[in-house]
Amino acid sequence: MNPAYQKLLSCYDCVKKRIKFTPKVALVLGSGLGEYAETIQIVASLNYSDIIDFPVSTVSGHKGRFVFGYIDEVPVVIMQGRIHYYEGYDINDVVLPIRLMKLMGAEFLFLTNSAGGVNPTFRAGDFMMIQDQISSFVPSPLIGENIDSLGTRFPDMSHIYDSELQEIIRDSAKKLDICMREGIYLQLAGPNYESPAEIRMARMLGADAIGMSTAVEAIAANHMGMKICGVSFISNLGSGMTDKTLTHEQVKEAADMSAPYFKKLITLVVTSIKNMQEDV
Repeated sequence: MNPAYQKLLSCYDCVKKRIKFTPKVALVLGSGLGEYAETIQIVASLNYSDIIDFPVSTVSGHKGRFVFGYIDEVPVVIMQGRIHYYEGYDINDVVLPIRLMKLMGAEFLFLTNSAGGVNPTFRAGDFMMIQDQISSFVPSPLIGENIDSLGTRFPDMSHIYDSELQEIIRDSAKKLDICMREGIYLQLAGPNYESPAEIRMARMLGADAIGMSTAVEAIAANHMGMKICGVSFISNLGSGMTDKTLTHEQVKEAADMSAPYFKKLITLVVTSIKNMQEDV
């Protein structure tokens, strides 16, 4: 058996024994959004460290647990802290939580992150709905023996981010009077921030925002047939676009300031998803 699939099934078996809950929506909380999980109607939670062979988040501010509950009657599973490639994990471990949430029953995936703005018209504090992505600078989670029970060997990536979910995000942002940019997200490996030359390269490639997560998660989810949407918080402009030196503390502080608006957006988007007709 494929070792990655064997680990996935082992983790799923461990979760099933502890949690009796079927989510409809899976939500990955980026930097500054972790406390959102505390505001929902919580049914249960499970630390990553309590799941056999499961990777553990090592980033400051990431609690490292699944939270199960309801957002306005919508059953959700929330990742309170994600796994990053730069933490030294194999790329299959990075996307293992996404695959696990799909096995739990989630059909929709809402990805959030803090990102650096590459588009010169963006400003720190903006929100950007992800329309498409560039993942060519990190390994694909589909390399190796295909797990046929999860998806096809050569999955189409023409529409990674669901158009109906994008309309929900647009409408929700408008109702909340939130300025929502739209653009292309590019994932690099990290953990170092990009050089000014790399920021210029990203812009030449067509990227509007750049970060260290999300794209490989979306690939794995798309491979499994999940409906995906994503929003980036533009915590800073890329290196060389301003005179400021970038630090993780500054990024987290900016994300914390935007959190109240982001939380309202997440709630409205998720509650709107419950009216969607599932055809996956």
